[in-house]
Amino acid sequence: MKANKLWKRYVNDILEIIKKHGVDGLTQHLNSVDDTGSIKFSAEQEQDEQMPFLDTLIVQKTDGRVKLLVYRKKTHTDQYLHFSSHHPLQHKLSVVRTLLDRSSQIVTEEEDQEQEEHHIRTALTRCGQLQQKMTLSWQQVLSHKYQYQYPVQQDW
Repeated sequence: MKANKLWKRYVNDILEIIKKHGVDGLTQHLNSVDDTGSIKFSAEQEQDEQMPFLDTLIVQKTDGRVKLLVYRKKTHTDQYLHFSSHHPLQHKLSVVRTLLDRSSQIVTEEEDQEQEEHHIRTALTRCGQLQQKMTLSWQQVLSHKYQYQYPVQQDW
């Protein structure tokens, strides 16, 4: 059996590059491994030169290269922790940092990065995030100066 070009797995999600004529055979083989029938695999093929995998959208460009974008399901609502809610400030800022960090880690092209940053700013503004807090968080992501700090309880 010939090795495939790519096989990536995260828990129960698998991304694999395989020839189109081999998809049905592989799916049948994977479904035959579990005798109980409680695990079922299905195949999803790219549509319009795009394929979602976890929170990444893989887009094949016209020159054959690939670019990556942040993927959101059609049902995604951009609802995040509202800034006026009674949560600790560090939790509210972590929403900003998490979205910006995900964007900077996934998106591969500068133009797409700018569009994603605009999308994040628009969504967070609707959730009451203050512009200066978003700017500070973005600067922290770019400089990688922030660290996740967990409170340590000294008196156990």
